[in-house]
Amino acid sequence: MAEVKQSELWIGGEHVPPSSGEYFDDLNPDDDSVYSRVASATAEDMENALRVARDAFEHNRDRLASEREAWLSKAAELVERDRQDYLDILTDEVGSPRFKAEFEVNYCISGLRAAAGVPRQLTGEVIPSDMPGVFSMAVREPVGVIAGISPFNVPLLKVTKQGAMPIATGNATVHLPSEFASQVALRFARTLHEAGVPGGLFNVVTGNPFEIGDVLTSHPLVDSISFCGSPRIGKHVAEIAARDLKPLTLELGGKSPMVVLDDADIDEAVQAAHLSIFFFQGQACMGASRIFLQRGIADEFIGKFTAAAENSKMDDLRDMDTSIGPIISERQRERVRRHIEDARARGAEVLTGGDWRGNRCEPTILRGVAEGMEVFRDETFGPVTSIYTFDDIDEAMRMANDTEYGLSFAIFTRDIDTALRLARRAESGMVHINRATIQDEPHVPFGGVGLSGFGREGTSADLDVMTEWKWITIRMS
Repeated sequence: MAEVKQSELWIGGEHVPPSSGEYFDDLNPDDDSVYSRVASATAEDMENALRVARDAFEHNRDRLASEREAWLSKAAELVERDRQDYLDILTDEVGSPRFKAEFEVNYCISGLRAAAGVPRQLTGEVIPSDMPGVFSMAVREPVGVIAGISPFNVPLLKVTKQGAMPIATGNATVHLPSEFASQVALRFARTLHEAGVPGGLFNVVTGNPFEIGDVLTSHPLVDSISFCGSPRIGKHVAEIAARDLKPLTLELGGKSPMVVLDDADIDEAVQAAHLSIFFFQGQACMGASRIFLQRGIADEFIGKFTAAAENSKMDDLRDMDTSIGPIISERQRERVRRHIEDARARGAEVLTGGDWRGNRCEPTILRGVAEGMEVFRDETFGPVTSIYTFDDIDEAMRMANDTEYGLSFAIFTRDIDTALRLARRAESGMVHINRATIQDEPHVPFGGVGLSGFGREGTSADLDVMTEWKWITIRMS
């Protein structure tokens, strides 16, 4: 039996034990064995981290662009060097199949390199003035201390977004990771430290987010918030931010649709559907949990999609061919079970799946899902999708847009005019034509509308919440 490691808080560039002396169990979701013992921070610990972050910000805000560029470029090299360490954490702590873990590590490397290019792009503007003899300009300045709160499902991707861009823009960060995915954030912190990032510019405070999350987001030393999680908690964070008018980005849930027209390439659509909903066993906010099929291709698509789902491998997570791993926690497993059983009890047909192998849910495809079933409107966050058929494209768009969410939207057709017309009608922050709903790159404006969130993430979009404009005028003699 492997020795269980113990982790501390990361504050000021060093490991710091929690003031309470308490630790909690971080479980491997595949067998619920203890993966690590994690420091349980108190409000006092969070206060300490925020004071350290503020001090680090004040001492480093005038660092040269070349220095920030060097730190982030070096960090990308170190992640490349330590790729296996990151893969192992993503596999053992959160149950990532190898394909998904590789995706996150590659994103981390790309995200660091993209952020490394930002310091030299923080340019201002010379603005013509109506006043004679006045030179007018505007410059971007860092906001200060940024609170980052990340989920369990893509912990390396999110800590990259919430860690690299604040450094690139001259800010400091206090990061609160999910209690189910703390170790990859701590590993990332050590990478930044080795790369030369000064102590205190990136801090990680682990613990129960329901106990210390509000301490972080409501603290007067926090100037901006980047949150990724559920809509329920996202609304709560937004209310806190509104009290002090703090800028924030919310990346929340999704009930993303895929619309497949009669003229689509069915094999490509099936492959994309499999990735869209079964990636990381459906624990993805962009998951295509609603698939709309034009009647002419519905039978062929369903036959091929069902076969693909049934052929999904649920073997060793380190096998690149394994696509289905464990659901993260018993609470989330119960949600997935409830959605499937509620749909079945209310008359939906289970085309395939619905059963469990240990903590892994078989890829599940439902038909006949209707209003009143939990799965109809609520996000399952598991390997479960619902199939609907339509005749008229307008009908398809009405059904696809009939949701409080609006994160990702996929359209499959060979007619580019139709595709672009439908893309404009999609009530979603992101639309992908002849591609899976799951897409992300460091430099794009990533985000949704409605219950899917507020604001956008990305190297350009992040400037809206990580910097602020200052207008400067000079009277010339």
